[in-house]
Amino acid sequence: MLTPPSRAARAGRIARLRASLPTTPRGRDSGRVAVRRRMWSLTAGGLVLTTVAACGAPLPKPEPGQSPAAYSGLEVGEDRIEYAIGKVTDIVEDELEKSGVPGASVAVVHGGEVVLAEGFGVRSTETGEAVDAQTVFPMASISTPVSATVVAAESARGEVSWDTPVREYLPWFELSDPRASEQVTVGDMFAHRSGLPEHAGGDLEDLGYDRPAILHGLRHLPLEQFRTSYAYAGFGLTAGAQAVATAAETPWDELSRELIFEPLGMSESSYSYEELGDRGNRAVGHVRATDSDTGSGEAGDDSGSGSEPDSGPGSQAGWVPADPARDPDAQAPAGGLSSTAADMAKWMTMVLADGAGPSGQQVVPPDALRQSLTPQVVSSPPQSGADRTGSYGYGFDIGTSSSGRVQWSHSGASTQGAATAMLMMPDLDLGIVTLTNAAPIGVPETINARFADYAQYGDPAQPWGELFATAFAPLRAGIGDLVSARRPESPAAAPPVEDLLGVYRNAYFGDVEVREARGSGDAAEDGREDDDDTVAGSTDTGAAAGTGPALVLAVGPDRQAWRLEHWDGATFAISPEGETWPPGSRGSVTFDGDTMAVDLLDGAGMGTFTRVED
Repeated sequence: MLTPPSRAARAGRIARLRASLPTTPRGRDSGRVAVRRRMWSLTAGGLVLTTVAACGAPLPKPEPGQSPAAYSGLEVGEDRIEYAIGKVTDIVEDELEKSGVPGASVAVVHGGEVVLAEGFGVRSTETGEAVDAQTVFPMASISTPVSATVVAAESARGEVSWDTPVREYLPWFELSDPRASEQVTVGDMFAHRSGLPEHAGGDLEDLGYDRPAILHGLRHLPLEQFRTSYAYAGFGLTAGAQAVATAAETPWDELSRELIFEPLGMSESSYSYEELGDRGNRAVGHVRATDSDTGSGEAGDDSGSGSEPDSGPGSQAGWVPADPARDPDAQAPAGGLSSTAADMAKWMTMVLADGAGPSGQQVVPPDALRQSLTPQVVSSPPQSGADRTGSYGYGFDIGTSSSGRVQWSHSGASTQGAATAMLMMPDLDLGIVTLTNAAPIGVPETINARFADYAQYGDPAQPWGELFATAFAPLRAGIGDLVSARRPESPAAAPPVEDLLGVYRNAYFGDVEVREARGSGDAAEDGREDDDDTVAGSTDTGAAAGTGPALVLAVGPDRQAWRLEHWDGATFAISPEGETWPPGSRGSVTFDGDTMAVDLLDGAGMGTFTRVED
């Protein structure tokens, strides 16, 4: 049974959006090729190449000793960069006003200095407390490049490198291909080229499994081509990071503090969710009010989606604190960092300085850092011959701007209320990081892209807000084979309840149970609760419409209860919510003898369960 891509899978693609979007204006003359003429001349100093535009000013001369690979035909002076920095406040305020995102914190670094660090808006729509440059935000997937610098720093001790096999320190770790299990390295995991499917293990995390269980579960997933395919897999990266921490005989959060945070003075940064909760000046994640309030819709509502808030998309009233907040400790190296704009500015300054710290000390070895900033795999293949290719290093997105400059970037996105983005241009010694406290709709990416345009061109080159809003819109859409379907008006009768009850098993998800609802303890994932054995908001009171007890599918180690609503014959519907299943998701659960197929658990082809004999 085919299932649309999960929300988490689509979220992973956003980190590569910049490479696939058009990056030059699409005007009436966009197809014309500018004619250049090259004039060679001999001087006392040797052969000189002078490039002059057919119409216009001469192109900038290369810097003395500059590699031709680093040359850009667009000169950017300090005055233009200063102009762009001066535009940041206007850009951020404009984007927050248009989107209603409650709060943001932004920092810009240039020339080895923090030239801007500022907060905007509020930490929470409930308290109204202001955001500043020291407000702590969940960083989501920006955790990944920071973790890459931890690995690069640890490599200086000589125990591990990017080429260290994961199983050298995690001998129990396996993938479904024995050869890949033996050969997969820390670098393979950080480059997301292990062959694991996109966001492998994320569904287990949503069900409540801990890190050891999830990493053991990866061995059951089918693989794409080893080292020639790219798919963002946070738990694969976490396995690589855990191997490094094991080699260092130090927990990951302590290792990060020792190698990166303390040397750089990043006092408010941590890979511990508990420490985030202890911060007084922390941002609260927000979700759209409609996503939170209407959830997946009442059982029996065939629309499967809600409407925009009455207050409009540009109002903070359209956003409410996420409940519950996301605890990312299971994949902390890939998504569990919390930090501030001020701290991240110190980190970007170190990266742009080839790993040197504030006093000139070498925090990260230049060679190991350079490897992480070197393309290791194609992450965004060109869609046409004119497109630039997007690449991925060890933990970094690596691309080329429309002015021909290398750029290092990464985005972070959690549908439970975090959206972050960072962008660095080493040629300009320039970087920006934007942190927001709302579910991803493209705001931090838009802010960074607008800033980069001002720095390079003095004006916006693209309608970035529209482009990113369109790209992020699918993240709010429900998934599943029944999301747009209407329940039959005259469904076939369901099988007898006793034929459905029992424990079902597969190797990846383990045991799940079909059982009768137990009242208010069986609250559905959408947050609805009952005082009796009926399905809230539905005329279906059991396995068949109007008859018998209500049924639930109990999943995960804590037995989350997903209500089974009769659909047609031996097919039922479930509507869970989580990072993997956005509000409005609805998928089928189909019984066939002792076999049960769960559409919303079939993203990697692991959604079929077999009943266990008593």
